Amino acid sequence: MDSDDTNTVTAEVCREDDVGDGELLEVMVAGYPVLLVRNRKEFSALGSKCPHYGAPLSKGVLRGERLRCPWHGACFNIRTGDIEEYPSLDCISCFKVTVEDGKVFVTAKKKDLENSLRVKDRSRRCLVNQNTKLLLGGGVAALVCAETLRQEGFTGRIIMATKEKHVPYDKSKLSKEMDLKAEDIYLRKPEFLDAQGIEFWTEKEAVSVDFQKQQVHFMDGSSQKYHQLLIATGSHSSFLKVPGADLQNVCILQTPEDSSKILELATGKNLVIVGASFVGMEVAAFLSDKAGTISVVEREEFPFQHALGPQVGGVAMKMLQNKGVKFHMKSELCELKGKYGKVTEAVLANGEKLPADVVVVGIGSTPSSAFLKGTSIARDDKGAILVDLHMQTNIPNVFAAGDVVSFPVALLNGDRSSIHHQQVAEAHGHIAALNMLKKEKELHTVPFFWTTLLGKSIRYAGCGKGYTDTVVKGSLEQRKFLIFYLKDGHVTAAASLNCDPMVSLVAEVLYLGKLISKEEAEACDIGNISSLAQT
Repeated sequence: MDSDDTNTVTAEVCREDDVGDGELLEVMVAGYPVLLVRNRKEFSALGSKCPHYGAPLSKGVLRGERLRCPWHGACFNIRTGDIEEYPSLDCISCFKVTVEDGKVFVTAKKKDLENSLRVKDRSRRCLVNQNTKLLLGGGVAALVCAETLRQEGFTGRIIMATKEKHVPYDKSKLSKEMDLKAEDIYLRKPEFLDAQGIEFWTEKEAVSVDFQKQQVHFMDGSSQKYHQLLIATGSHSSFLKVPGADLQNVCILQTPEDSSKILELATGKNLVIVGASFVGMEVAAFLSDKAGTISVVEREEFPFQHALGPQVGGVAMKMLQNKGVKFHMKSELCELKGKYGKVTEAVLANGEKLPADVVVVGIGSTPSSAFLKGTSIARDDKGAILVDLHMQTNIPNVFAAGDVVSFPVALLNGDRSSIHHQQVAEAHGHIAALNMLKKEKELHTVPFFWTTLLGKSIRYAGCGKGYTDTVVKGSLEQRKFLIFYLKDGHVTAAASLNCDPMVSLVAEVLYLGKLISKEEAEACDIGNISSLAQT
């Protein structure tokens, strides 16, 4: 190894013919892993780990100059390291590659090797520019919108206003890792936002908007004018409507404080979970070795029935049953009883009584848009704001993004839907920012999400709403499978367990607009990525 100076190292990493075209190879430079990529005979060298959760990118999916993370579908350009698809917020470092006499060398700065993620360059706030972008919401849609505005050269005022107490955090971890403090899951620290010239107003809830005057009024009596507005207020947990729902220790999971409270209340006690979708199942999994007893009450026959279907739901149910979780399926909660104001018992419609020291409610969510009642903004019957592919509402200079919207989904032939996934919200925020800046960019993304149970992740890409058929590859019983969801004879979504990077590959095929037929899905070999890659 040579050293140009104390900060830069050059290392021989392999021979030229060690890496075939389209291949990914992890190599070592000064003791640090680096990803070597060969595409159309040209070499690129990049940070080896996805900045999102640290997935090894050498196990990812390469299509042209686009590399997709095997775990959660984030995409990076192999020439620049720039992020092209979320959920990662950051880019990866890029290193110089040279080839001499059949030997491949990588040159890199030590600091870039130590920290393989790279924050995109941004413009600075210019106080002369009084143009104000007001972003309502403190989640990832508003965060990505704010960051994209700065990355694209906007120097005016950016305000994020949220009713939350915290800077944006990773909400997906609230039910997956309930023993973390809020600070542990911050996506950006307050100092980072300050450095970007992004004003962040906490505990600042919008109560009304005057679209004619371009002014938002807040709960504390203050108001703020804007030139352009983003509404990204998210959704909130639906509330139980049964007698006793207002008893103490009946909880919803919305914030880090809720997560900590549920963990504390449930440890060693009788826990009843109402609803067997993502929040309910992840809470049951996390607390399976901590609570005294866990009972899950659900109207449907299987967990995740609407999102992932009965086959995947059945696998998830068995995993948790093996940990002692009791399921009361096709059941309905009709009453909660208590003593001294605290819940003690859950009564089911069939008369069965479950001991309940704490009840967690996960029965769906509602768009947080009640403050827009009486205005001219277009919303659907559930309260979701209607936007087009530019994230534009029916009101000039007003955009909306994330859980609060209903938008045209390509995989549903352009029909509108609300999709409550972190990656989708980030994509919305990015597109909203570009169109605030008149870039005329349409949303083009394949929804991607994951659920984690007992250390195993079920990954999902696409939009299987209204699917009529499935193709299962691998074994549901052995918990190693890839399942395709089909509508009108073609794949619209896929889910997997222990089959990385198959879902990322399906996501990439769908992103490219290619159709996967039932025959192609049936012919897919989960042990051979290239079998589907030929599609």
